[in-house]
Amino acid sequence: ERKRFQIASALYHNPDLLALDEPTNHLDAATKNLLYRALKGYRGIGLLVSHDRELLDNLCRECVFIESPAAIMRPGNYSAGAEQARMEKESTASRLDAARARLDKLEREHARRKHKASESSRMNPKRRLSPKDHDARAKVDGARLSGKDAVQGKLQKQLEGRLDKARKDLGAIPVKKEYPTGIVVTGSVCPRAYVLNLPAGELPLGEHRRLIYPDLNISSKDRIALTGPNGCGKTTLITSILSSLSLPSDRVTYLPQELGIDESIRLMDELHRLSGEKLGWVMSIVSRLGSKPGLLLESRLPSPGETRKIMLALGLLKEPWLVVMDEPTNHLDLVSIECLESALADCRSALLLISHDQRFLQVLTKTRWEISRQPGGDCVLDISPKGSGLDM
Repeated sequence: ERKRFQIASALYHNPDLLALDEPTNHLDAATKNLLYRALKGYRGIGLLVSHDRELLDNLCRECVFIESPAAIMRPGNYSAGAEQARMEKESTASRLDAARARLDKLEREHARRKHKASESSRMNPKRRLSPKDHDARAKVDGARLSGKDAVQGKLQKQLEGRLDKARKDLGAIPVKKEYPTGIVVTGSVCPRAYVLNLPAGELPLGEHRRLIYPDLNISSKDRIALTGPNGCGKTTLITSILSSLSLPSDRVTYLPQELGIDESIRLMDELHRLSGEKLGWVMSIVSRLGSKPGLLLESRLPSPGETRKIMLALGLLKEPWLVVMDEPTNHLDLVSIECLESALADCRSALLLISHDQRFLQVLTKTRWEISRQPGGDCVLDISPKGSGLDM
């Protein structure tokens, strides 16, 4: 509510420049749509910092990509800019391959000619002449300078010039050190047909309010989005579902929305107790999600984003049958979000995701459990038919 008031106040004063830092954090879908419409009507200069791809695509006409050590302005919205960045990367890689191939070819030709010159020198007629026979040696030198050897010498100099240019051309191509970003979430398919069978019921949501839900079933391959406005009981329902599971605890990976200081410290302690092999695996996941393992291991209290990455990586060690995530994209940057999205797309586990990141849900889920508020204050969960997709 505070954020909505701040943005509304700023728009009311109609400033020449409006700078917004993560304006959609913790906003539900309905509030985001209100924000989109309000910002679309703004006619001043907008400066937007956000990891919300939908917001960036809807509002931005130019994007600045921070690619250390440079900041690069690309035309179009985020998706257009990201596609241009991908094409630039492919173009640079192609130029590098071509330059390396050209240099390799010239170096092999240079080595061949050098070897041939060495063989020719070994067969030089001067080797069979007396050092004192100056006239004969001069005739041989004269023949070499005016004949085939003179041509070969000229060609060799030309080749060395081309070789030097090829080395300079290769060195002129900007090469940015690339760090691997892909992670693999294999998961496992539960041998049971269903990982959850929860009979219809209701949950209290404070005084005089309830969350009413039908029979809830999650099959071993379901991919479910749990959506609804803030305060409608999504996290309360997740807590109830987790307590109702009959699965082994090491076959369930749960990433909560918020992690306290005590939980962060516990996770760091668990991290330091891992064997070398497992610690290396977890740190590789954390690294590919955009954090520096060395600095993280030296920290006693990681940031909220780093804590979530650690918890996610530790959870993936289990090869879970069920992955439950409550706002998993919170505190993650765009590269990390897309990395996680790609990994979960290939995951074989059942998925239950709460998120206000609509694009994230559209890519990863096929069924929707939607909670809506009723006039009397209660909240009701409805299930969309399987295969209907998400239209949020």
